[in-house]
Amino acid sequence: MHTTRRDLAVRAAVDQGLVTDDRQPLAALLDVRHVRETATALHAAFAEVAAPGQSVQHTFAVKAASLVPVLRLLADEGIGCEVASPGELALARAAGVPAGQTVLDSPAKTVTELREALDLGIALNADNPQELSRLDALITPGAPPSAPLGLRINPQVGGGSIGAMSTATATSKFGVALLDPGAREWVVQAYRDRPWLTRLHSHIGSQGMPLDLMAEGAKETFDLAEEINTAVGRHQIDTLDLGGGLPVNFASDDVTPTFAEYARLLARTVPGLFDGRYGIVTEFGRSLLAKSGTVLARVEYAKSAGGRPIAVTHAGAQLAVRTVFTPDAWPLRVAAYDSKGHPKTGDPVAQDIAGPCCFAGDLVARDRSLPLLSEGDYAALLDTGAYYFSNPFGYNSLPRPGVYGYTLTDDGIRFTTVRAPQPLDDLVTESGGAHRDALRTM
Repeated sequence: MHTTRRDLAVRAAVDQGLVTDDRQPLAALLDVRHVRETATALHAAFAEVAAPGQSVQHTFAVKAASLVPVLRLLADEGIGCEVASPGELALARAAGVPAGQTVLDSPAKTVTELREALDLGIALNADNPQELSRLDALITPGAPPSAPLGLRINPQVGGGSIGAMSTATATSKFGVALLDPGAREWVVQAYRDRPWLTRLHSHIGSQGMPLDLMAEGAKETFDLAEEINTAVGRHQIDTLDLGGGLPVNFASDDVTPTFAEYARLLARTVPGLFDGRYGIVTEFGRSLLAKSGTVLARVEYAKSAGGRPIAVTHAGAQLAVRTVFTPDAWPLRVAAYDSKGHPKTGDPVAQDIAGPCCFAGDLVARDRSLPLLSEGDYAALLDTGAYYFSNPFGYNSLPRPGVYGYTLTDDGIRFTTVRAPQPLDDLVTESGGAHRDALRTM
């Protein structure tokens, strides 16, 4: 049904002029119903394994889709926000996400950011001993802090197939490296000295990470919490923040792995995790939205070089940054549609799908077998609901495309604007247009 809705949405986007105007040859489409279904699946997966009454707070990693209407939609579905910058916190607040459903994680928090989180009552996880010292100076001795506070540890369980996405390697920049000499003892003492530290946070990774390794990281976190609580003689750590997200299958429409598979694996690997003694926080991102998004780009020209057809489109590195620069790690599926928005038929032909950026490597697909794309057709980049159209790259000063949520009604596809296409005047302003003569007087 999700695939059917996508085809209908592409046709409607063409019919309704979202992509047919020369000034708007590119649009991003988000299946709202699919987002809601995915959120429901997440809640159900953990409810199945959690103890009755156990607190399970799901948060969404804002970096995966930094769009206020998306954050509001997820909040309506009971999913808060995990933020990693002042900008992301501002977006979460603009979306109306309550402080009690927001978590601040970042390896580079300033004193101002720490103070703001405490003032607002936003949970935060300190990344390192120096940050913990800053919190010491901000918290009134003997008084309970105004927000839940934790410490991020790196269990150093290893990496996955994508190094840049592996956050629990021996030399990761995140958290307290637990296997380094003296680190584990320091962590235990840090909790003994600070009764207000009540959470423990870890983040193993997401894309490219095997589920077994993620479960191992959760076990290491749980075991350390048990050790700390035993050492301090009370149930001081009451919440475990299991950061990171599930890898996404970019090879087909199938959702693998599922939230249910992951939750059941956690329950088998760490039975105590769901016996009700600890609250659980999750920070899923890509896996909540990727399958709900499609980037639709008009083919401006169809040409060939060296005997290989090339479809030159308006979707390239400015949207698909990771795919263009590291295609083996981040391959995307491409679907071909004709000029009317219908799925294109015909024998598959090996061709390149190129973007508009002025460098030779701006290709979102290489030697890909598809019905031959022609001028005026459309290339659709699938599984792009997270990190793609919401996190643009400013190469060649290409304006950001419009983002449109869609639903299927009795009258057909209905669109609503999530983010309007960026006007060129706005782009000029971002690039210092108001200060044109600033350097001339120096």
